[in-house]
Amino acid sequence: MNAPTPLHPALADLDGFNVEIDAARERADIILGRPPMNVISMPQRDQLRKVFEALDEDDRVRVIVLRAIGENFSSGGYIKGFLEASPEHVSKLAWNIAAPARCTKPVIVANRGYAFGVGFEISLACDFRIVSETCQYALPEQKLGQIPGSGGSARLQKMVGITRTKDIVMRSKRISGQQAYDWGVATECVPDAELEAATDRLVDELRGFSPIAQRTAKKLLNDTEDSTLTIAIELEGHCYSRLRQSDDFREGVEAFHAKRAPKFSGR
Repeated sequence: MNAPTPLHPALADLDGFNVEIDAARERADIILGRPPMNVISMPQRDQLRKVFEALDEDDRVRVIVLRAIGENFSSGGYIKGFLEASPEHVSKLAWNIAAPARCTKPVIVANRGYAFGVGFEISLACDFRIVSETCQYALPEQKLGQIPGSGGSARLQKMVGITRTKDIVMRSKRISGQQAYDWGVATECVPDAELEAATDRLVDELRGFSPIAQRTAKKLLNDTEDSTLTIAIELEGHCYSRLRQSDDFREGVEAFHAKRAPKFSGR
């Protein structure tokens, strides 16, 4: 990895995390760095959104990884901060934490140990969740007389259904990394010592695909998650037609027939 690279003057002083860019591997890592629990502060949420937006515009980066230092991904938000924040600021929580979903590039999160509250919610907004066997997901807000406020219960219900979501939210129930994988929340569950290697493999795999095809697939799948089947199929057809005109599609077809690896340009 290169030394931390300031993305923008306004993002030079990051609160509780840092960013590393490996231009040779077209990869950026957003690293939560407030161990042992990696509590996420209110200002940090705004900064995380701005960093995702900056990396989305950074041509050096093809894949973004969200991970953490230490044995726990994050125990959640800074609880006192909720009482100190203005209603206007609190109303932006879901928008900030949805930044990985809005980002046009693939976003992987690597979860080990606790991934509670907003730590779980931002993980749910990522495209791929690689978890270790030590991972525990939870939305414990009911213990504080609250509910998840950054899209966590809504995203989870889409993935596992209302019965399991009520069990997790209304009982503040934890689920293990293996359970998350079995239910389709996690993409992959690996031994703890293999979490970084599994993440590296997925980064390299994703870099091998056409950037424009990946951007199109991510936006299409996110946009049609709430649509009817008829509308989703219609939109899929429009996206297919548009990609049909791309340089990457031509390169992919020519490489297939020439029995060589494609060299995608992202156009």
